Amino acid sequence: MKTIGFIDLHLDQFHANKYPGWIEQASGGSMKVAYAYAKQDKEGGKTNEAWCREYGVQQLSSIAEVVDRSDYLIVLSPDNPEYHEELSQLPLASGKPTYIDKTFAPDRDAALRLFDLAAKHGTPMYSTSALRFASEYAELKAGDIQTISSWGPGAFSNYSIHQIEPIVHLMGPSPKRVMFIGTPESPSLLIDFGEGRQANVNHLGDNCPFTLGVRYTTGDFKQASAQSNFFTAFIDNLVHFFHTSEPAVDPAETVAIVTIIEYGLKAADTPYRWVELPV
Repeated sequence: MKTIGFIDLHLDQFHANKYPGWIEQASGGSMKVAYAYAKQDKEGGKTNEAWCREYGVQQLSSIAEVVDRSDYLIVLSPDNPEYHEELSQLPLASGKPTYIDKTFAPDRDAALRLFDLAAKHGTPMYSTSALRFASEYAELKAGDIQTISSWGPGAFSNYSIHQIEPIVHLMGPSPKRVMFIGTPESPSLLIDFGEGRQANVNHLGDNCPFTLGVRYTTGDFKQASAQSNFFTAFIDNLVHFFHTSEPAVDPAETVAIVTIIEYGLKAADTPYRWVELPV
């Protein structure tokens, strides 16, 4: 059996709770989350020691121990990407397949540093939103897209990735500029991909389903709502990555996604004005 090590800010969170069982099931029992380290206990939540006891995972005292004893590595902290660079230094220098949970990095510069570190040490690595693998989205043809209108729930700061990831996957990793066109209650971002191609992201409330409306250059229109269990498809992909060391996501797409989020947050300070993106 291959062992997986968790590295996290705190272990009491949804992804850490669900991934062990999902991975063991998807791998047919050939992979198991066996080790974990977290920087601190969750304030007002379960301690890391209690989490490890509940999930049958051995708690280790350092990142170095987790890296040394695991075959594969997962850096979690999904809602605190500002910790990813700190938590990922040893994993990305290990040469062992490493998955870094969404959102990959707090800004473009950090994203580039993380990819440079992995490349320097030959460490297979990727990051993604599970929405990339929604079966309904997989039926949409990439390329030749004129416009995408995207809907979804949650706050822009930590949930926009679930809309931006499919957009970049479909429209390519070269966005040109962004403009904030929403309100504090319903954030909305317009993304210009150049040559008349654009997408907009809309956060319309917690009961809003993830939905894409796509107009192709031919004039055809397609709509897709992510009703399937996209987490199952994502975990299947993660297991495949650990088996093969072949990342499913182009680093250029991940950098573009982080860049859009970073500059989208800046654009919110100057609504209805274009903010140019770095090349």
